[in-house]
Amino acid sequence: MNKVVKSGTVIIAAVALSVAGVSCSFADTASTPVVKKVKLTSEQKVAFEAAKAQFKAARTARLAAIATAKASIATAKNTLAAALASATTKEARQVARAAFKASVSAARAGIPAKPVKPVRP
Repeated sequence: MNKVVKSGTVIIAAVALSVAGVSCSFADTASTPVVKKVKLTSEQKVAFEAAKAQFKAARTARLAAIATAKASIATAKNTLAAALASATTKEARQVARAAFKASVSAARAGIPAKPVKPVRP
């Protein structure tokens, strides 16, 4: 019974401290200044729209490259499975795995880097 009471007080103390920490964090966020949006000039708007279009095109190209790489890797997996099934020696299995790794790394090398979203000026 004594252990239950002690653990109950520990839990109550922990909850009280966590609530106090939450209220302090709300007080900190309320004092941050609010930044108002400024209307863009026509040149800034055109530049931002062009950057958005370029981002969307890069994202579409990256997704297409990923789909192509997935298909290539699936083909390489099937080839590896067939090569391992027909391999009779350890060296033949090692060669099959090396060829698989090379084809996977070549497929991954064809994927461009993730594009960076444009930031509103």
